[in-house]
Amino acid sequence: MAALPSHCPALPGPLPRTGPGSATRTGPPAENRPSSPSLLASGTERDPYPLYRVLRERHPLVYDEPFGAWLVSRYADVRAALADPRLVAVPPGRTLAHLEGPTHSAHRAVVSPAFRGAALTALTAGVARTAYVLARRLADRQEADLVAEFCEWLPTAAAVAALGLPYEETARVHAWCRTGLDHLGGHHPDLDTFLRPYIARRRAHPGTDLLSALCTARADGRPLSDEAVVGLSGSLLGAGGEATARGLASFLANLLDHPGQLGIVRVRPALAAGAWAESLRRDPPLHIVLRRAVEPVGAIPVGATVACLLGSAGRDPARFADPDRYDAFRTDPGQLAYGSGRHFCPGALFARLTAEHGLRALLTVLPDLRWVPGFRPTPEGLISRSPRSLPVCLR
Repeated sequence: MAALPSHCPALPGPLPRTGPGSATRTGPPAENRPSSPSLLASGTERDPYPLYRVLRERHPLVYDEPFGAWLVSRYADVRAALADPRLVAVPPGRTLAHLEGPTHSAHRAVVSPAFRGAALTALTAGVARTAYVLARRLADRQEADLVAEFCEWLPTAAAVAALGLPYEETARVHAWCRTGLDHLGGHHPDLDTFLRPYIARRRAHPGTDLLSALCTARADGRPLSDEAVVGLSGSLLGAGGEATARGLASFLANLLDHPGQLGIVRVRPALAAGAWAESLRRDPPLHIVLRRAVEPVGAIPVGATVACLLGSAGRDPARFADPDRYDAFRTDPGQLAYGSGRHFCPGALFARLTAEHGLRALLTVLPDLRWVPGFRPTPEGLISRSPRSLPVCLR
């Protein structure tokens, strides 16, 4: 990966590793480790941006001993790392992010069409309909918390609808997204049992929903296995949970913090896509994406974990002018929040539709939407990061 810097000393042969923060690590010997800040340092979770600045300027590639991973912090390097075939998704997992080579290409060719044509039309309609239902439930209120009453529910309900699952299952999936199910392959123990009967029905009597598309698709001339369908469906359900909910919360916070920009987007809805992309740049829902080296990559040995710092990359002044400022009309906000290269997440379209139609529904149903007096959003989290509450006045 030519774009990654080589500021760390050459390493000896690979060492065994059990995970970030573990006692056994794949890093340089103690005498060769540069003194550098750690992601686990006090105060970083509250405000990581001073650390990101130090890493970009002084330690663009460095082994973080307490965290147990090599840190990559500059935009160009993070982009290169996400696209490098020598760095793969950290197991376990069964999503597209965990597939490589011909298997990845075949499965991606199956999944991508599900976000086009009639399936995309149905998905868009389902997202829009769900957004208006949730917004109208708030219409008679004076105040509400948009995180608890809108952001956390819209993506999950939309994902359930896209797969053609019963609406009443939304609460169950919503709970799973808080206990292990996520878009990067985190698995809930009940997911297989839940999905297998629906998969069997779609194989026997396919419809027009996304689950039917997965059940009837063929990769290398053969149908996807039930395990693959469960993994891909779980990825969408997980993405429809925490990741998209966090991204939506930051999106609404950024626009409510800039009422002038919000007013322009209100009268020109086509600008919402750019406003969403800018929010992903400045405040991505995932600040850290982990990769594992299956081949040496410069100073990084086989078996090492690499932490791609999306939160740092999006605010790299070498790539973005005035990077800490939210500008809904920035012409080139970059594209890292949903991956890069072969592992660019196909769920990015789903997330964008959720953000755009969610915003449109809120502005249509609640035209006086604004912060509760004196409130300012406070993002929280180290790996995943977003405001935990958004109290607003509705009238």
